[in-house]
Amino acid sequence: MFTGIIEDLGIVRELVTEDDNLHITVESVLASELKIDQSVSHNGVCLTVVALTENSYTVTAIKETLDKTNLNALKIGATVNLERGLKLGARLDGHMVQGHVDQVGTCIGVETQNGSWVYSFKYDASLGNLTIEKGSITVNGVSLTVVNSKDDGFSVAIIPYTYEHTNFNSLEVGTVVNLEFDVIGKYVARLHNAR
Repeated sequence: MFTGIIEDLGIVRELVTEDDNLHITVESVLASELKIDQSVSHNGVCLTVVALTENSYTVTAIKETLDKTNLNALKIGATVNLERGLKLGARLDGHMVQGHVDQVGTCIGVETQNGSWVYSFKYDASLGNLTIEKGSITVNGVSLTVVNSKDDGFSVAIIPYTYEHTNFNSLEVGTVVNLEFDVIGKYVARLHNAR
């Protein structure tokens, strides 16, 4: 379980394909605090630490993960939003995030405003996911509030701190992002559809 509050921007240092799996080595200040078998969110994808060095660690993404997320497009030198698992008893500053990406979306607009940015995204509504105005959404692992909710898209407003400390500063029109829709909303929608 995560909160969507990014702790570090990791840098992809190595990508190794083995059969259908992708081993991803990430350089991060968090590496010295991690343990083997610990969960870390990478652009919103929960992955398990399988190897460690002093300043980097390795995780493995399987075919299912690569097929449903943007991790299949990672390149050496890319930045990834990182968050360690929620510590029980800590404040929940974002929202409840599972680290299970529901689907990808595509950035369709970036509007610079006076001191902030508005990013707009489009997604395949046929998969049954939805947003609501002022509801929660996770984009590349970042907990955000939905504005301009539509049947197949939404926008989010980004403050300077988030812009500077996440990979939002590298998103542009056409960039594919990982989306995790609000877990409570998913359960409500499922119950409603079952009736």
